[in-house]
Amino acid sequence: MRDDIISKIISSDKMLTKAERKVATFVLQSPHEVLYLSITDLAEQCGVGDTTVFRFCKTLKLDGYQDFKMMLAQSISSNESSSNLTLSDEINIADSTDEVCRKLLNTDITALNQTFEMLNIDDINNAVTLISEARLIYFFGAGASSIMALEACNKFGRIMPNVISTQELHSQAMSSSLLGENDLVIAFSYSGSTKDIIDNVKRAKQNKAKTICITKFAESPLTAYADIVLLCGANEGPFQGGALSSRVAQLYLLDVLYTEYFKKNFVVSDFNKRRTTESISSKLL
Repeated sequence: MRDDIISKIISSDKMLTKAERKVATFVLQSPHEVLYLSITDLAEQCGVGDTTVFRFCKTLKLDGYQDFKMMLAQSISSNESSSNLTLSDEINIADSTDEVCRKLLNTDITALNQTFEMLNIDDINNAVTLISEARLIYFFGAGASSIMALEACNKFGRIMPNVISTQELHSQAMSSSLLGENDLVIAFSYSGSTKDIIDNVKRAKQNKAKTICITKFAESPLTAYADIVLLCGANEGPFQGGALSSRVAQLYLLDVLYTEYFKKNFVVSDFNKRRTTESISSKLL
């Protein structure tokens, strides 16, 4: 019963409030669309508040919205015919290797194009200014997004000595508690709903540190604590955590920030890049 969430929604109709029924109706009519919506986006589509969606999930005896989307994805998958099993919205399990290669290429290109279309040049320039003026820069991320945070730290670490990143969430929490008004946090979170990252960015914000978040959803719990929001345009379902297309989009934004910073601080950046390159040149055969 837990796995077939669609049947559970139908059978639970009498237990739902009037507002929760709006959520149920939308889910039953557009289950595939829901897989790619944040809790805030779904609430807006249904004309209700975020808390209503959360209560809807609790009525179904689920842990929360992410648990609900996982169960919904499983339910959709189990109802697909064996000849139409899919790994994502684009890729069918019966696709040839050539088709998989082409579809994945198109997915990554689409993610990059969508990200480009959502770029706000003023936000990019303001983000670069914050990076330039920061005393310390911390890159935060959890799970797959922690890889993005480490990549950002590695990239900027070639031209700046004041960048820090750690995958350990307790260390991130402790670091956020010590930040001040001259410091900057750049947080990666595709969903914008990862509790640890939200808490850490919120704590940094309360300490008057500047905050930038790179995420898919403009309206998410994380963006409420961000001075600047940079949006990546890749769709990622609940079974696709860490999908490469979302990371490609985030890497593109990271590259834009790095390149613009390098341009605007060329003399120092070029000098530091030469020094760090020379420091590891002897390590290469």
